[in-house]
Amino acid sequence: MKTPFTVEQFLEVFKAYNIAVWPMQIILYMIAVTVIVFLFARSGYKGRVIFGLLAFLWFWMGLVYHIFFFTAINKAAWVFGCIYFIQVALFLYYGAWNNKINGSFDNNLFGVTGILFLIYGLVIYPLLGNFLGHNYPSAPTFGLPCPTTVFTFGILLMFQSRIPWQIIVIPLLWSVIGFFAAINFGIKEDIGLLVAGITGFVMILVRNKQLKTIP
Repeated sequence: MKTPFTVEQFLEVFKAYNIAVWPMQIILYMIAVTVIVFLFARSGYKGRVIFGLLAFLWFWMGLVYHIFFFTAINKAAWVFGCIYFIQVALFLYYGAWNNKINGSFDNNLFGVTGILFLIYGLVIYPLLGNFLGHNYPSAPTFGLPCPTTVFTFGILLMFQSRIPWQIIVIPLLWSVIGFFAAINFGIKEDIGLLVAGITGFVMILVRNKQLKTIP
């Protein structure tokens, strides 16, 4: 697939974004930590908090990254931004408003896989990118689509609760779309995005069937 921009232009968008929003990257990591803490909390409202924060992360990506920055080199980013806003609405509706997803972490295959995805999205992804020559600020940081999508699948897998299929379709689609960056631009850390997307999607559907709970 031929893209309407070069790898240099693509990396320049990351650079412009990272410089412009600093120190928001730190706040985004703090949000990620807060999500993880609430996942283990004993609270009937933790589902609302977690999905409210996930909604914020996806709103940030849709508005700030896609619309404010990525549209400079790719007009399709307007569409991406709108799709991300749909994902925000789905998180808010199913998770925050209706509070239908409020399970606890379980130390099983799903939970352990979720933890691995979290570690990859928050830690391994940036370290691997740096090793491969994608140095800050010309590199995707947490709060940008690819590592944050991996993180999202990690959180969803760690819930011992049925996850409505509607909220995992867009993250799966972005896992496939984002993977083309790995092919076209040599961003090999995005291979983990495709793995997380497909694996997470399938495992969530399998767990939904096992739980046999209608949301």
